Amino acid sequence: MNSFRAITLFVILLLAAGLVGGWQWYNIVLLLFGYSILLFWGSYRVDSQFFMPVICQGDKSGKKIAITFDDGPDSTLTPQVLDLLRKEKVPATFFVIGNKLNGQEALLQRAHTEGHIIGNHSFSHAPLFDLYSSKRMQQELAEVNAQLFYILHNRPRFFRPPYGVTNPNLAKAVRRTGMKAIGWNVRSLDTVTPDDDKLFERVMRSLQPGAILLFHDTMPVTLRILPQLIAGARELGYEWTSLDKLINEAPYE
Repeated sequence: MNSFRAITLFVILLLAAGLVGGWQWYNIVLLLFGYSILLFWGSYRVDSQFFMPVICQGDKSGKKIAITFDDGPDSTLTPQVLDLLRKEKVPATFFVIGNKLNGQEALLQRAHTEGHIIGNHSFSHAPLFDLYSSKRMQQELAEVNAQLFYILHNRPRFFRPPYGVTNPNLAKAVRRTGMKAIGWNVRSLDTVTPDDDKLFERVMRSLQPGAILLFHDTMPVTLRILPQLIAGARELGYEWTSLDKLINEAPYE
């Protein structure tokens, strides 16, 4: 039983006991308010494991770290990111959005051929994705996997929840597709940090053994700081490794 089910059952039992015991209305309101806060926290903290298992870090026994990119592919920036990764011999994982794949087949094949992992980041990445039914979520995951299988002849096992939001519907969809949900424990915030120095310093401060770094290959600031970040991490003794090796999970079926 996951945390969500266990706590929900506890709240139901407590509420029933309170109603039988003659609780004042404000006690019931406080209980439900607290439960709502907990649900909100569990939804928006990808590392909470509240609704579903999410892998947010890898093996911490050595100074190995893995870099991941969301929201691509981008026809302009992704090739430049790939050029840099090839030059620096750094493996990466790209969590791609299905509705961006049309016309980017060669780019995806290049990334795959150069040793990078391609993961699933939903088909739409819609702002209201977390409100979809489990059936619709499952359809989105399956559609992206079908696209990638056609392009790469490999079916991904790694899925990153859009916006890092989880809930019971997503838990059911991921379970039914047999995928592994992947989070992070170093969030760059590159989508809201245009300043190169601030972004670099934030990420460097957060580095730790087994870290899974989250960036976006759609942001120019990310491309600008990558050379410095790769070198800086190496100077601290970190080794850039692939996500599958860091978490000891196969990336494809």
